[in-house]
Amino acid sequence: MIIIGGGLAGLATGCYAQMNGYRTRILEMHELPGGCCTSWDQGRFTFDWCVSWLLGSGPGNDMYQIWLELGALQGKQMRNFETFNNVRGRDGRTVYFYSDPDRLEAHLLEHSPADAKLIREFCSGVRTFKKLLNAYPFLKPPGLMGRVERWRMLAVFLPHWNTVRKALTTLMTDYSARFKDPLLREAFNFILYERHPAFPLLPFYFQLGAHAGLTAGVPEGGSLELARSIERRYQRLGGEISYNAKVEEVLVDDDQAVGVRLSDKREYHADIVVAACDGHTAVTRMLKGRYLNETYRRLYEETIDEPGQTYPGYVSAFFALNRPFPDEDPCTTHLLTGEEAAGLVGMGPHPSVNVQFRSQHYPEHSPVQTSVIFVTYFSDTAAWRKLADGPEQASRVRQGTELHTLRVRRGRAYYMAKRQIRESLIQLLDRRFPGFADSIVTYDISTPLTQIRYTANYDGSIAGWLPFVDAGETMEQEMERNGPVLPGLSNFYLSGVWTTIGGLIRAVASGRHVVQFICRDDGRPFTATIDETAPPPTQIVVSAPDRTTGARPTLPHPPRSLT
Repeated sequence: MIIIGGGLAGLATGCYAQMNGYRTRILEMHELPGGCCTSWDQGRFTFDWCVSWLLGSGPGNDMYQIWLELGALQGKQMRNFETFNNVRGRDGRTVYFYSDPDRLEAHLLEHSPADAKLIREFCSGVRTFKKLLNAYPFLKPPGLMGRVERWRMLAVFLPHWNTVRKALTTLMTDYSARFKDPLLREAFNFILYERHPAFPLLPFYFQLGAHAGLTAGVPEGGSLELARSIERRYQRLGGEISYNAKVEEVLVDDDQAVGVRLSDKREYHADIVVAACDGHTAVTRMLKGRYLNETYRRLYEETIDEPGQTYPGYVSAFFALNRPFPDEDPCTTHLLTGEEAAGLVGMGPHPSVNVQFRSQHYPEHSPVQTSVIFVTYFSDTAAWRKLADGPEQASRVRQGTELHTLRVRRGRAYYMAKRQIRESLIQLLDRRFPGFADSIVTYDISTPLTQIRYTANYDGSIAGWLPFVDAGETMEQEMERNGPVLPGLSNFYLSGVWTTIGGLIRAVASGRHVVQFICRDDGRPFTATIDETAPPPTQIVVSAPDRTTGARPTLPHPPRSLT
């Protein structure tokens, strides 16, 4: 089996394939595993780009079992925080979205007694989903479930059907508009860091319920170490991985996938090919647009370019500081005025930035008595394309090896825009956190074009199709009807976020699911085992700061590298 892409979906696909007796090789164009689940070093600091919460980090649910099967969490500390996110209004007031629904309810009632009915209703929904989370199925794809399995799953949800139905059919934008307090009316839309106008209540309940159940923490070591852990599990299972290997074409003979051709003209032949990479690249370029039924043709030739159908890209800014900010919250979304947002290129119609004190999530990523701040906002990729010159990605040979993610020259206007963002954010953050500007040691700014260079994701999307809109629902229906295949093409399968609706747990679950389909097609039973080479993870809770004194307990400062 050849697996295209060494992100989490590709690594998971490889692990489960090896568990089931397949001999596999992963081909990854970058020199690192993980795809978007990554970090990089900048001097004495590590800038972690991905995991702000990890669904399934705690026991009692299918998600946790998948992570243990992949060896992703073993031997690590899972850090659970008492607030999921805070939202700071333009007037300086802040809403704290506590993980504990009882504490959240008390805080919101204190903030706006006039909204008591709506507040109690929302927190009741969080409590319900905290219970339901352990019954939410991730181990088996719906397309392989029998009638009895579907009825058993439905039976768990039936007693809570009114809450589930409302969560699926009520948009958060409509729900939040009912609040009398103007800050709550706006803040509820930003619980999940950015504003998601197409999201119903369900993902808000799901994420807060997971946080309340201590199964949405962050893993010691961060994003790249998470990917490295799965890579090590894959290699222990006997899998092989080749880096700096960019697939240009899927080889087809008599409507059967028989291998791949790389950009350097090398060919690898296999009985099965799995594309765990960017979906658009796989079906339109590697297969030259063949084997598209009407659903896939519409998705990848029309829907993908419609506004609001895919996750957007990010502008990300890291600032390393030579001092700590121990009294600040780990994660806060700041609502911005038009003047504050003016210098932030590609900013959407609802100006905000999410600011994370990343050194509170991952103290091992910075020296003692220092800080790392991570600032993000959704950004329109088209705005950056207008500013950039030259190719979005270019391959070059260095010391006999073809490399595919090296820097490319983008022109003066592009770099001036990044400088403008840096200066605007420094001004903003220095007002929020006095002393910030004078504490900066180093920084880094990335754009959606950076994401394209490293991952080849279409338009720099961070997670493929958006859920709860036409694209995401259409893809889910296609997967349930026909499975992760293309019509008319044998021995070829699809994995990754473009076959589901985004997120790391969905990516790795898609790897499990595709191997289940492959085993079915080959007439063999599927099996999966938990990695027992290291002890189970430990769980800690990190307290929120005292709102009166500002003091907060801090994590012990681990060594810079994990053993």
